[in-house]
Amino acid sequence: MTALLMTGFPGFLGSALLPRILDRRDGVQAVCVVQPHHLGTAEERLQRIEAAQPQIAGRTLLVTGDITEPELGVDPDHAELLDQVTEVWHLAAVYDLAAPPELAQRVNVDGTARVLEFCWDRPSFERLQYVSTCYVSGRYRGRFTEDMLDEGQSFHNHYDSTKFAAEKLVREAMEQGLPATIYRPGIVVGDSRTGETQKYDGPYYIARFLRRQLLPVAVLPAVNGDHTTGVVPRDFVIEAMDQLSVLETSVGRTYALTDPEPPTNREVAELFADRLGKRLAWVPLPLGLTKAALTHVPGLEWLLGLPAETIDYFEAPTTYATDHTLADLAGTGVECPPFASYAGRLLDFMEDHPEIDASAMV
Repeated sequence: MTALLMTGFPGFLGSALLPRILDRRDGVQAVCVVQPHHLGTAEERLQRIEAAQPQIAGRTLLVTGDITEPELGVDPDHAELLDQVTEVWHLAAVYDLAAPPELAQRVNVDGTARVLEFCWDRPSFERLQYVSTCYVSGRYRGRFTEDMLDEGQSFHNHYDSTKFAAEKLVREAMEQGLPATIYRPGIVVGDSRTGETQKYDGPYYIARFLRRQLLPVAVLPAVNGDHTTGVVPRDFVIEAMDQLSVLETSVGRTYALTDPEPPTNREVAELFADRLGKRLAWVPLPLGLTKAALTHVPGLEWLLGLPAETIDYFEAPTTYATDHTLADLAGTGVECPPFASYAGRLLDFMEDHPEIDASAMV
């Protein structure tokens, strides 16, 4: 028997990805390393997954652990099963843009280093599937290709910088012979067909900001009309990783999983405003001043529903090449839908599910 190991379950991507990769890998046992305080949620989510897809029932073992520890903090009683792991899916990370530097470093960088050690120590290891982010680009100005990484760029926050450092570790391991594939999702939102999501962040903050303005005319700080946003629906990210993960040609490659024709920040706001029945008024207020106000005026972030950390991404000067992704998905039927085709579904789901917390785990 062979096994695969996943970190990041029961998160937003891991919960959707687990049943797909098991369905494609007959006879493989999945081991999900779960933090102890997330075990109850993981058990509930796994029960729902197996009830909906009984063909994979009984093939997933949830074990408590900590990716920042040797052997990922998993109980030595599972050592025999872990030795059978031939594939690792590393999704776990701190995604909070406002995360303190020590936490982001420990989980995103040190945790990835421990995962790499785990991979090297497996006797029959075949592939690391590593989930990075497009925003390893930091403040790079211009077209950021899938082969680029260290271009001397500066970073918006500790999330960007630690994910950059983690991907650098993975690339160094690949150069030393570790078989791996790197996936760089953009800003992941809900399902393009149903709107379903587990969290409201990224562009959802704009929708929340617009909804909290009670007048029919909604005011937003003016943004550069040419700057785009790397928004991407979860179903595309999951389907793309599922397809690419089994290709021999994907070993050693990096894939930008984002919209090849992304909407501008203005287009995102205008689509949301139109759906909400509002007209936008763009105020020529410097975004730096807006961020400063959100940072220093007590309660303003909560009142507007717009975290200060998101402001940097409205003026991000980077676009993302998706050449590898488009080439290797050609003929599979997996394509990223245009944002305009599903923006309304995101808002409909948000309206129907106000109980979902914007700070939910990814």
